[in-house]
Amino acid sequence: MDKKAALYFNDLKIPVTDLGEEASIPDLIGEKILQNRLKFDLEEDDDIYGGYGRLNNAYPYRQFNQYAKNLKTKEIKTAVLENECLTAVFLLEYGGRLWSLTDKKTGKNLLYTNDVLKFRNLAVRNAWFSGGVEWNIGIIGHTPYTTAPLYAAVVENGDVPVLRMYEYERIRKVYYQMDFWMEPKEPVLNCRMRIMNETQNVTPMYWWSNMAVPEFEKGKIIVPARKAFTFDNDRVYKVDIPYVKGTDMLHYNNIPVSVDYFFDIEEAEPKYIANVNEKGYGLLQISTKRLKSRKLFSWGHTPASRHWQEFLTQDAGNYIEIQAGLGKTQYGCIPMGPLTAWEWMEQYGPVQLAPEQMAASHEEAFQQLTKQLAAEQRFERLEKKLKDTKEMARTRGRLIQKGSGFGAMEVQDKMSNHLEFVLEEEGLKKWMQFRETGLLHCQSPLEKPDEFFQDDAVFQMLQKTIGDKNKENWYAHYHLGVQYYINGDLEKAEQTLTAAARLSENPWVCHGLGCLYLRKGQSQASARWILKGLGMRKKDISYLKECFKLLLMNKSYAAMEQAYQELDTEEQTMERLKLYHVLALHQLGRYEEAAALLTENGGILPEDIREGEVSIESLWKELDEKLSGQLGEVPYQYLFRTY
Repeated sequence: MDKKAALYFNDLKIPVTDLGEEASIPDLIGEKILQNRLKFDLEEDDDIYGGYGRLNNAYPYRQFNQYAKNLKTKEIKTAVLENECLTAVFLLEYGGRLWSLTDKKTGKNLLYTNDVLKFRNLAVRNAWFSGGVEWNIGIIGHTPYTTAPLYAAVVENGDVPVLRMYEYERIRKVYYQMDFWMEPKEPVLNCRMRIMNETQNVTPMYWWSNMAVPEFEKGKIIVPARKAFTFDNDRVYKVDIPYVKGTDMLHYNNIPVSVDYFFDIEEAEPKYIANVNEKGYGLLQISTKRLKSRKLFSWGHTPASRHWQEFLTQDAGNYIEIQAGLGKTQYGCIPMGPLTAWEWMEQYGPVQLAPEQMAASHEEAFQQLTKQLAAEQRFERLEKKLKDTKEMARTRGRLIQKGSGFGAMEVQDKMSNHLEFVLEEEGLKKWMQFRETGLLHCQSPLEKPDEFFQDDAVFQMLQKTIGDKNKENWYAHYHLGVQYYINGDLEKAEQTLTAAARLSENPWVCHGLGCLYLRKGQSQASARWILKGLGMRKKDISYLKECFKLLLMNKSYAAMEQAYQELDTEEQTMERLKLYHVLALHQLGRYEEAAALLTENGGILPEDIREGEVSIESLWKELDEKLSGQLGEVPYQYLFRTY
């Protein structure tokens, strides 16, 4: 091939489960979020911002919880960067994920690339898939855009083409862009990242580049750290590495159960992490100083750990994650000042360690690699490259793919005005008219709501106009009530949602009131509104799943059973709804019925089982003990415990 670097666009054929549409209702209750229950046992100078920026849900984003179980081969759009050393493939329609990075010298893929896209319930919006490098921004967890297309553009930078991907993150109200390129003859992928906070507010910020890499037999992590943050029994604390409870955790095949280790890299140390096989070959990721932390995640090596790996793939095998982040851990965000842009660079490429480095202790191994990288001036050159490309990063590109229209609704300032946003969604155009006129469109109660907002201007305009222009508009009362709920003002939320119900008692308002009364601890009122809503949306899978979850949280078991019996056969056969049915039967003391349904036709296994969810395992144990008088061995298919 030409010795120049190249950028081109292709289609990739791969088996994919159908993602389905996003939920019809807003995410008011949220999924289980581990970081929200952690307690911190740390020193005063550990500086990890524990708990800062926590959220209970992903509002205003909606859940993707309707993905299918069966795989179908699909063509998905990719961008390919290539030079004589490397080939990098990006998934344009799925968060811009770096899907593979192939070293042409060896023919080896430096990343773990899945052979399928199986959506599973691990992200803040539910649907997630394993493999490649995921770019996580804004809120704790896997990014809201992990299954969504980003804007993609081509930027000309002399003879070096640059792939740019960008979006507007709606919770933190920041723009972010990622510029990728390769230079001739250099065996590295350059990644230039930029986050822009153009608001007048300090905002909690989060960024983690999440690299799935092969779990090599006798593999090893090299990282310039002597301590790490981890957690156990919901307690966050610091440990010396590499030996933790007698286990060398950097040889990750030794790790018994699912665990996170956030490496506490000292300020003066360079920022990098490597995953190498027993011969010392693998991936090296380095960055400029702003990306200060590195992480190792392992599923562990229990039957449940193995099951999770199998649940996420077809034949691609096992993987671990190494990550790089702005904060020291993922247990909190870090404050980003108003009118501020943060920039940094990352590089991904191959590394080969000498046999003596592989045989050395952890301290000796990372000291030797640090000296090697210092001798090559890798970090000095990367810091210089960050400065030298600042003008390029502010150059407008040629648009290749459109993302969402939310960025176009904002007034862009000088930090982001080189990014082109396009507003095409009819729902957003109606909201733009509301911003201009104060009169909100009144949506038909038969149609699902259009977009939701966590926006001060929208909130204030709704408050201002609800007594006149929008007084008889149920949709305006509904949106205002939802915003009061999100802000924690439950009394005003109740008043406003009740007013919406008087104007139009529809499934959307019923759901809002069901969530409200659940949060207030009024389970009977909550269940009453949920059941009303269920009666109106019996074919809406996302609505059914959410409302059955709410009934379970209310401990309204008889109502769950009645609602399930009133469903059509098609909905009754859905695995998640069948599980709710069995859980209700169990709580109602109908143990034999529950056990028979749990195990019939090979057993219930919802495709959307949540990471860390033990509902099926616990249910099987309790039923087995009730019916047999003793606790047997839990079937492998029900094992998803991550601890």
